[in-house]
Formats: sequence, C-alpha cells, structure tokens
Amino acid sequence: MGIVNIEEELHEQLRKASRVSCRSINAQAAFWIKIGMLCELNPQLTFQQIMGRELREAGVDPHDVAVATE
Repeated sequence: MGIVNIEEELHEQLRKASRVSCRSINAQAAFWIKIGMLCELNPQLTFQQIMGRELREAGVDPHDVAVATE
C-alpha cells in the first residue's frame, strides 16, 4: 500500500463524498480511481453501463435493486 498526495480541496471532496456513500475516505478514493480507470478504458460506455456491468460481474442484478420513490 502506498501514499498518494492529493490537493487539499480534492481531499475535502473525498471526505464529503465518503460520508454520503458510507465509505471510508480510502474506500471512496479507491472507488473513484477504479471507476475513472474503467471510464478511460471504456470511453464508449456511460457511467451507468459501467456500473451495471460491474454489479453483474459481482453477482448483483441491477434490475432487482429497488428504486426509492417519494
């Protein structure tokens, strides 16, 4: 495991996003890094398509996930 130096403003955004996502700051950074890499490697896919593919590969059917309505 290594140390990554990032700007303070980006670190603050990580802090905020991690609270919303119920992830640690490190887990949020890892998520953003992974998704960013997948987006760069698959520019023809949307974020939603990439997430759907990742969920299916993890054994989750995205269509089974209920969407909360107000």
